[in-house]
Amino acid sequence: MRNFRAILALAIFTFLISCNGSENDSPKKIFRFNQSSGITSLDPAFAKDLANMNPVGMIFNGLVRLDEKNIIVPDIAESWEISDDGLTYTFSLRDDVFFHDHEIFLNGKGRNVNVDDFIFSLSRIINPEVASPGAWIFSNSVDSLQPFSALNDFTLQIKLRKPFPPMLGILTMQYCSVVPHEAIEKYGKTFGRNPVGTGAFKFKSWEDGVAIFLVKNENYFENDAENILPYIDGVKISFINNKQSEFLEFENGGLDIVLNIDPDVMPTVLTTEGELQEKYKGKFEMVKSPFLNTEYLGFLMEPELMKGNPLQNKLVRQAINYGFDREEMIRFLRYGIGIPAYGGMIPSDLLVWSGNSIPQHRFDPKLAAQLLVDAGYPDGKGLPTLKLYTNSTYANIGSYIAKQLNDLGFQIEVQIEQPAFLREMMSKSQTSFFRGSWTADYPDPENYLACFYSKNGAPPNYTRFKNDQFDQYYEQALLENDLEKRKLLYEAMDRIIFEEAPVVPLYYDEAVRFIQNRVKNLPPNSQNLLDLRRVKFEN
Repeated sequence: MRNFRAILALAIFTFLISCNGSENDSPKKIFRFNQSSGITSLDPAFAKDLANMNPVGMIFNGLVRLDEKNIIVPDIAESWEISDDGLTYTFSLRDDVFFHDHEIFLNGKGRNVNVDDFIFSLSRIINPEVASPGAWIFSNSVDSLQPFSALNDFTLQIKLRKPFPPMLGILTMQYCSVVPHEAIEKYGKTFGRNPVGTGAFKFKSWEDGVAIFLVKNENYFENDAENILPYIDGVKISFINNKQSEFLEFENGGLDIVLNIDPDVMPTVLTTEGELQEKYKGKFEMVKSPFLNTEYLGFLMEPELMKGNPLQNKLVRQAINYGFDREEMIRFLRYGIGIPAYGGMIPSDLLVWSGNSIPQHRFDPKLAAQLLVDAGYPDGKGLPTLKLYTNSTYANIGSYIAKQLNDLGFQIEVQIEQPAFLREMMSKSQTSFFRGSWTADYPDPENYLACFYSKNGAPPNYTRFKNDQFDQYYEQALLENDLEKRKLLYEAMDRIIFEEAPVVPLYYDEAVRFIQNRVKNLPPNSQNLLDLRRVKFEN
């Protein structure tokens, strides 16, 4: 029954696209991808994860966006200025951006976007009645009295209560997209299923359990040398919940891209060097690019809770950092996907250091053994059994690390827990040794260093790390508008984390995309978001 509904929905969608397009438009120009975990809302206020962020980014625009090099570039804002004291951000908006045509507007024609729309949209994020999971992006940072104001119809001013240099990066988040008040007034809490935006694609329909359909916005404000964007006619987002079935659908030509591959499929598709198996070469393209996510092991650093625990000894923590082979781990357990995290928590794609080298935790069993001697545990003698808590997805990595550390004299026992329960344990300081990950909310090293600021709770400071010098550098960096000076402070913080070793960085993640050969002009993205504005199909 579901297959019949999917076929019927696609047939209707194709018909609608054909009707909306010109005589030369081809109904075949539909980009098809799958979201196995489902989508909960198309409202930017609830774009809390990748599943929601991808379609929201297609339907909506914000003030600024990230390009494929993690550089902040204009979106609806043509330009901006930041005051010398770092408290006032002034944005000049384009005057040629219109909301999608919709019945909520006069004569069904989308109206011009103005500064009041941004004031409404940004204020909505922090409105308690909306209960947006993105409210934190402005908490304790924007002015409490008048954070958003209009200088004129197309000039927006944002005022902060204290300097926060990453603010521009925060404004690239989908939470900050502009929405029309008319649509919120009409749909209320169901706006997430009836979105109206300004983006390259317009919402068409949502069939539960089957697919979401988007169609080309004929009045989109961006163009390139050839034509008004986008080039394709629409997008179909399916909900195949089994990753193996998803890849089979891709192999059979039913999907244009697979964003992530199931671990069980990896051995049949990839070599241990992270290349396509010979039988797949030429059939489709595999593209790897940095993904702003760091996988790590963490240690609880609360002295009162960790009395007598050898993990309180930083020499033991350092020994663990040197005691296993990250490169081999990625090659054999990750099939070449990922970059060994020899340094700190900050992914290699965000490293902004001044040029001074950061120390590295490369595999060195002799050094690890010596550190154990220096810590008072030669060959691990006297060390109790240490439980490493992880989830089933990362059980093989936990077992690999445990095996190599046990060879040095450690006694590591891998404990598997459900992801939600493990996060709860981490938040409540109920585990002294755990596997975690941190994906950047915005493209600034501060987002990773915030994981170690002692005044932050958990999340993000799951280790409860506290270091007065680190805190001083962190607070100083938030007051520093000079990027080069801020880099030096970031580097100094990273060195403290390296020396104190509250975490064991495992690898900096990579986004892996499998793309049909017909798809052209799809840029990489460090958040694994799909930018379909310039995508073309090649027959």
